[in-house]
Amino acid sequence: MSHSGPPHSGTHNKLIYMANQIATFFASQPRDEQVAGIADHINHFWEPRMRAQLFAILDEEGGKGLNELVIEAARQIRRPTPVN
Repeated sequence: MSHSGPPHSGTHNKLIYMANQIATFFASQPRDEQVAGIADHINHFWEPRMRAQLFAILDEEGGKGLNELVIEAARQIRRPTPVN
């Protein structure tokens, strides 16, 4: 079996799982509340390094594996500033 692009690292898989679990939690809410709830949760409870890894998945892999609500919520998630 082949696929395009590099496989997810263990860290990426865990972050994808966690983000998708958050989306599942908000599934019973109206769509706009789902998106806002996901973004709010990630902004408040994920450290900058985790958010940076989430944006790496979005930027480098187009959000492959992420729930569509997480991808939509990314517009409301604070992108950490890179540390040089």
